[in-house]
Amino acid sequence: MDKTVTIYSTPTCHFCKMAKDFFAEKNIPFTNFDVSVDAAKREEMIQMTGQLGVPVIVIDGDTMVGFDREKLATKLGVEA
Repeated sequence: MDKTVTIYSTPTCHFCKMAKDFFAEKNIPFTNFDVSVDAAKREEMIQMTGQLGVPVIVIDGDTMVGFDREKLATKLGVEA
């Protein structure tokens, strides 16, 4: 898989954990930014989405807010 995957998350976010577990289950490498401690990445996320909600997942520049297993699988070209 040659897609670049980034997730903006917080340690207490249940849906963030579900997304990261999904990436691990599918062997999809990703970069995680913990916006609870990284103010610069939090601001970057807010500029992208206009909100503070997490997870924010970016796949090859395409941004999605929240965890939707089916949608994520489709975007990544893997089985849900």
